[in-house]
Amino acid sequence: MKMMKTINRNWLISLALIVCYLTMSPVKAQEVNVSADVVSQYVWRGLECGSASLQPTLGLDYKGFSVSAWGSVGLVDTSDAKELDLTASYTIGGLNLGITDYWFNTPEERYFLYDAHQTSHVFEANIGYDFGLAAIQWYTNFAGNDGVNKDGDRAYSSYAEVSVPFKLASVDWSAAVGAVPFATTSYGTNGFAVTNVSLKATKDIKVTDSFSIPIFGQIAANPRTQKAYLVFGLTLQP
Repeated sequence: MKMMKTINRNWLISLALIVCYLTMSPVKAQEVNVSADVVSQYVWRGLECGSASLQPTLGLDYKGFSVSAWGSVGLVDTSDAKELDLTASYTIGGLNLGITDYWFNTPEERYFLYDAHQTSHVFEANIGYDFGLAAIQWYTNFAGNDGVNKDGDRAYSSYAEVSVPFKLASVDWSAAVGAVPFATTSYGTNGFAVTNVSLKATKDIKVTDSFSIPIFGQIAANPRTQKAYLVFGLTLQP
């Protein structure tokens, strides 16, 4: 519990310092991200997380530093979990580093509860590199409501993904393969398992000369659970 409180305090202090630094500096419009996705189904890393959802984003970017808040709320099924994620990251060249605080309103409704054995927060660190032709990312949970391994110990649940962007027929595409390297109840794996194989297409639909709506479609499969999904979505932004 003491470790969780220390991590939470340091995380909040670091996030506050970054926000203060950004707000004290001149911030251009293109460095502020206010948007919202509307998706037919919430699928994340090959896991089904909810039905049709609204997913807003609020973020600031400045000289490689980025802080953002991302959320998700069900539009159809009232039993879908509500989610609020806070992320701080830094990018230099192709390298990116980040920490995310995930929060879900289950099993604990209280946001400011950080007890190690009761919190609904999950803290994750990530590192990745974009080579241009392909990008690789590694994510690991290091605190909070993490899953357990076969022995019942904290799993330090991890996920790795390789993605390849390309353009075809004036449409932006991205193919990705993701895997969980170790056993964890967070992803429902007993060891190494490929949990996400996806193909996503994105295209801007022009509404006026100054306004367009990005729409996207994605087909995703989880070989571990033997499930597949077809997701449609659109992005609303100023």
